[in-house]
Amino acid sequence: MAGLQSGPVDDDGGPPAALVDVVLPCLNERPALPKVLGALPPGYRAIVVDNGSTDGSGALAASLGAAVVDEPRRGFGAAAHAGLLAATAEFVAFCDCDGSLDPSQLATMLELVCTGRADLVLGARRPARGAWPIHARLANMALSWRLRRLTGVPVTDLGPLRLARRSAILGLDLRDRRSGYPLEMFLKAHRAGWRVVEIPVDYAPRVGKSKVTGTFRGTVTALKDMATQLAAASGRTPQTEGGSSADRPAADAERATP
Repeated sequence: MAGLQSGPVDDDGGPPAALVDVVLPCLNERPALPKVLGALPPGYRAIVVDNGSTDGSGALAASLGAAVVDEPRRGFGAAAHAGLLAATAEFVAFCDCDGSLDPSQLATMLELVCTGRADLVLGARRPARGAWPIHARLANMALSWRLRRLTGVPVTDLGPLRLARRSAILGLDLRDRRSGYPLEMFLKAHRAGWRVVEIPVDYAPRVGKSKVTGTFRGTVTALKDMATQLAAASGRTPQTEGGSSADRPAADAERATP
């Protein structure tokens, strides 16, 4: 069971409540943590969800001032949802913890939601050279094409950087605990009539090796998880809490988005 381990609190006499809680699923991302946490704008609280790290990522994150949540159940969705449940701010953002994304760009997303121009803002990755393996980029292009046909939303990237109101996300009742979590959020938001807006964001080479998009097997696993969400949205198959891979070993599905 996930539990808050350490980090800033909002009790009387403590630091002021955060405007935005930034959920950072983390599996052995120690080298990237100083960069990621240092890029957060004022008023943004980091919630680092330690998803079974063995390199001391959780302890380092806590020492750098982040709130740290332990989530032993392996999977991107499990980590992301544990962070969502631990969040207390009105707005919640999700960001990879590998140094590939710039959390300072969340400020533009927040403005869109605060001014009523969007309910969910997605960051469309604009990659620097070497930041996005070709097999992962092609998979993302194919997924985006299917989403445009299915929903009519002109989405070009189901990227991990995103922001919405916490209460609204909780109301979506997200069930996937693996790689399908970001897709389930998008599909259920569309079904609920949300205004989904996409803005370009910088995408740099990650620090260290990816658990999913850095390998062909990882990308295939993520696509299988997402296929269940697409089938459920099309009314072809029931949706399960664990996603498409609930009956496979958790080690096969470490983390996340193509």
